[in-house]
Amino acid sequence: MLAAIGLDDVEERVYRLLVTLGAVEADDLARRLGTTGTTVELTLRALEQRGLIARAASHSGGRWVAAPPGVALRALVNHQRHELEQAEVAVARLTAAYRADATAAELHDLVEVIVGAEAVSQRFLQIQLGAVREVAALVTRTPIAVSGGDNEAEETAAARGVEYRIVLERDALDGPDMLHALTEGMSRDEKVRVADRVPTKLILADRESALVPLLADGSEPAALLVRASGLVEPLVALFESAWESASPLRIVPEEGVLVEEQLGPDEIDVRILSLLLAGLTDSSIAKSLDLGLRTVQRRVRGLMDLAGVTTRMQLGWHARDRGWLTRS
Repeated sequence: MLAAIGLDDVEERVYRLLVTLGAVEADDLARRLGTTGTTVELTLRALEQRGLIARAASHSGGRWVAAPPGVALRALVNHQRHELEQAEVAVARLTAAYRADATAAELHDLVEVIVGAEAVSQRFLQIQLGAVREVAALVTRTPIAVSGGDNEAEETAAARGVEYRIVLERDALDGPDMLHALTEGMSRDEKVRVADRVPTKLILADRESALVPLLADGSEPAALLVRASGLVEPLVALFESAWESASPLRIVPEEGVLVEEQLGPDEIDVRILSLLLAGLTDSSIAKSLDLGLRTVQRRVRGLMDLAGVTTRMQLGWHARDRGWLTRS
């Protein structure tokens, strides 16, 4: 947890022990940590240089105590924050210099052609690590330069609160290690849907940038990195269309199998809709289907939420338009 401010695992464990136990000798720390005295001595010196610990003045011998976390660690956090701010300034300056030397700087900033499997894979990781709110992706059965199992950035981005939505082509479910990758992703609350066909491999970051592969005839892999809003918007619409028509996917942990959830009303919902459109009241529908009144009302409310409507009349139009009433 404290690696972000420069402490390695042993340093953090030593500091935590000193915070918890108070004044402790080096030999006691080594015994508790199950490591050598030399390792502990080197760690103590390193922590002392950072101002995180000091020798206990009220004890004879070589006992050590932790400096107050609220003071010592806060200083390190502020230092790290300053370093990050300086890095952001450096990035801004380098970006300005990069653009200044390009003859077509504005165009290059909107659309970038990336050539080579390694370069495409690197951009694939970078676009996720740069996301702040959401990553949306279309995944085909045939990887181009990168595959779902290669995505090392998902865990890092998800840990920062970035939400993932993925539409997966059904044939891609048979890919190597796909079940393992999906299980890990869904454990991080990633939302996954499956479709018979996915139009293209695509990844979107915050609806502001997109990476689209260029399908070449056996030549070196290539992709387009698009940042222009006028070009990204159609790609966002393409993803949303695929997402809307795809079926939610979930994993049964105890069985380790993938299950597609039904997208739309079930058989009881269809019966309720039919009777509702025939003019029956909720009470009459409940008696006809041998259901509780609250169950009928809850299901009708759920259908309205699923359809994205606010009135029962709108629900009727939506049900007919979607063909819900034609289901057996």
